Amino acid sequence: MPALLGILRKMDTTPGTPVGYALPVGRESLPLNEGLGQRLNLRFTGRIFCLECGDRTATSYSQGYCFKCCQTLAQCDLCIVRPHTCHHHLGTCREPAWGEAHCFIPHTVYLANSSGLKVGITRSQYATTRWMDQGAIEALPIASVCSRRDSGIIEYALSQHIPDRTNWRHMLSGVEKPVDLHAEREKVFALWQDSFPGEKLSAMEPVRFSYPVLRYPTKVVSLNPEKQPDLSGTLLGIKGQYLIFDSGVLNIRKHGGYEVKAGFEGRVN
Repeated sequence: MPALLGILRKMDTTPGTPVGYALPVGRESLPLNEGLGQRLNLRFTGRIFCLECGDRTATSYSQGYCFKCCQTLAQCDLCIVRPHTCHHHLGTCREPAWGEAHCFIPHTVYLANSSGLKVGITRSQYATTRWMDQGAIEALPIASVCSRRDSGIIEYALSQHIPDRTNWRHMLSGVEKPVDLHAEREKVFALWQDSFPGEKLSAMEPVRFSYPVLRYPTKVVSLNPEKQPDLSGTLLGIKGQYLIFDSGVLNIRKHGGYEVKAGFEGRVN
């Protein structure tokens, strides 16, 4: 397959054993799983384009947007990362119609084991994708609610007792810490407040994932295309939204909108 030239978007994931990955480059996509052990050439041109309006931007904001879009789009507002602060009901949402379509739909509160136990939320229809994007090795839905704000209220309260973030360095170390999600769910339910919205999910079973990794890094080093535009190297694995090279790891989602020329050479022994 010839090298592709275009802007990056977050990797596409497909459930499987292991998870299947493809790298969107412009309008085409580069399959990744079959390239494990091969040399993957990623050459960044130095140009960045907004994922929303397409304008060229000197700096990427909110993982792929220009400054104007970052300041005006509802999907870039602070309430997206802090959903308990949703202000749609106050009439101050940047894009009320977008909020109604994306935030006022069923959401799931879950426990996951990515770098250890964490609590999180996701739109219910995209739960599996969310867990794969985070590099979770297992996840367990614990509550169903009607809106993002409702899920955020529960997540924020539980985050006082359980981490709500993934330690990406630990996630990429390959050291898996066993977590009994059933037992942790019971601990969470013991903390449950009568004021919490939604429905507790007591009968759900964990969903488990494995990832295409030949070898985890002994030291997790983050690669930066701003300092090193040629990130060619042997592809050793993919987990979450990270490519694992023999020289370090690259967060693809962080570099949405970056223009890149991408392609495999031959297998590296």
